[in-house]
Amino acid sequence: MAAIDSSPQPIVVELPAHRRWRNSARALGLVACLIATAAIALLSLRFGSLELKTSDAWNAIFHYDKSSYEQTVVRSLRVPRTVIALGVGCALAVAGTIMQAVTRNPLADPSILGVSAGASFGVVSAVFFLGLTAPYQFVWFAFGGALIASFLVFAIGSAGSGGATPVKLALAGVVISSLLGAWTSALLLLDENTMDIVRFWSAGSVAGRPLSVFWWVSPFLLGGALLGIFLGHQLNVMSMGEETARSLGMNTGRTRIVASFLVVIITGAAVAVAGPIGFVGLAVPHIVRSVIGPDYRWVLPYSLVVGAAFLTSSDILGRVVARPGEIQVGIVTAILGAPFLIFLARQRTVAN
Repeated sequence: MAAIDSSPQPIVVELPAHRRWRNSARALGLVACLIATAAIALLSLRFGSLELKTSDAWNAIFHYDKSSYEQTVVRSLRVPRTVIALGVGCALAVAGTIMQAVTRNPLADPSILGVSAGASFGVVSAVFFLGLTAPYQFVWFAFGGALIASFLVFAIGSAGSGGATPVKLALAGVVISSLLGAWTSALLLLDENTMDIVRFWSAGSVAGRPLSVFWWVSPFLLGGALLGIFLGHQLNVMSMGEETARSLGMNTGRTRIVASFLVVIITGAAVAVAGPIGFVGLAVPHIVRSVIGPDYRWVLPYSLVVGAAFLTSSDILGRVVARPGEIQVGIVTAILGAPFLIFLARQRTVAN
């Protein structure tokens, strides 16, 4: 029988002064990220198939002149897509951070619950069966499909002994996503008109969406993201392990359900507005943790800001590299995120 090492382990005590200095540095860093995000948003108003001056973008917001063609382009086209990119980016990043914490899976993404597949199936079904054509018409079908798919994942993942474990939820999410993806493809192949309407949305894009659609889902999109920030303490406790969290008095099952429900709300709303955009929820939390550490009380607000900057920057890149056309932001994030996913999968600590 192996001997048990009962020697006392060293206890690291962080001095209050050091803790205050570190928190101050993190707060300043968050302010710097906010300023950088604002600068990126201004660049988003400038760059595109028609490159404008900074003064045109500035005046379009604060001193709008209806007779100016450049300012009209900013107001009617670039302001909506910039606002949507900022909102969807911050929401997907927060959702990804929560999912990685709840499932204790560093490769987790909001799509692990079948949300993206459910939303896509809802949109395609609405177009195929009801003949809807405008985003403001099928946005709620996307949201409903996301909720139903997530409910199915939880129902399957909760069956049997042990309840809804992270592994069972992940496997159920893969099964539901594959099934709904096959049904979605079948509907698209059966009707060419449905394919024409949905194909631009299904690539993941923030272009051509009116602000009215964004305002309709913003209570779910931004409200869910802001509520998710307050889960930092609970996620820190859960990151210690199931048994440790329970010994500290946490109802882990309830916390996991609340956190997962927020992910469903956030991601469903994001997919409804911009289509299935991947890799934002995967990459941003890792980028943030590599800089500021694993404390979710800081990782969540940082992810919110960095996610907004990441998706908006990806949208700018898609406009610049393919002038006078553009590449949808969902394709850009996939191109940027795929190598990042391969890098993570090859890390020994992640694999273990």
